Amino acid sequence: MMKNKFNNEDNDTVAAIGIGAMIVFIALILVAAVASAVIIQTGEKLQQNAQQTGDDTQREIGGKITINSAYIKDATSMRLYFESAPGSGTLATADIAWQVACTNEDTDGDGTPNNAPANDGYQFTAGAFGDGNDADVAAVGDTFTMDDPDNNAATLATPGNAQSTIDPGAAYVIDVVVNSGAGGDCTFTEVGINGEITLWIHVEGGGSTYETILISDTTPGSLLI
Repeated sequence: MMKNKFNNEDNDTVAAIGIGAMIVFIALILVAAVASAVIIQTGEKLQQNAQQTGDDTQREIGGKITINSAYIKDATSMRLYFESAPGSGTLATADIAWQVACTNEDTDGDGTPNNAPANDGYQFTAGAFGDGNDADVAAVGDTFTMDDPDNNAATLATPGNAQSTIDPGAAYVIDVVVNSGAGGDCTFTEVGINGEITLWIHVEGGGSTYETILISDTTPGSLLI
């Protein structure tokens, strides 16, 4: 009867090689799992950033006002002709605000800076494109359609034709008062020839429009933009 003899030293070597290979295999799986998690996380982060950037860009472009032209209406106001930017939806006039700023060195309107007037220096005034109510009495500061820019009523005792919304593709007009009293004196005579008035228009949740108005003539009807 024959007996099989096994070499214990050879068996130990084979087992050691198998354990080492198993350790390497497990390590490779762990490294692959970590790498996959990093790649997936990076991809999700890039997707979120791209989505946020797209939403911000759409909101910035889709809710914005384009100024077509402007002229001096009278000593204290200018008339703006405007429309919504391409891609914009319907905008509420109550959600649109304008701001006017200037450096005033002539509060008495005589063409020369005053010595120590209370309103010299930086001046600022602001307002909305409407109060959201097109059934009230229309007044300066309300938005009107391009083809009917003034109050329909013979007196201010009855409602006019102020607009509460701005529709895409339609043209509108608004009279902006540049003189709101102390701290808000930006009348054209006081700013003077070659003076500048800065105009901002902000849409809530949308974009902003910026214009620098250079005054070359202070008489009513003079073109500003």
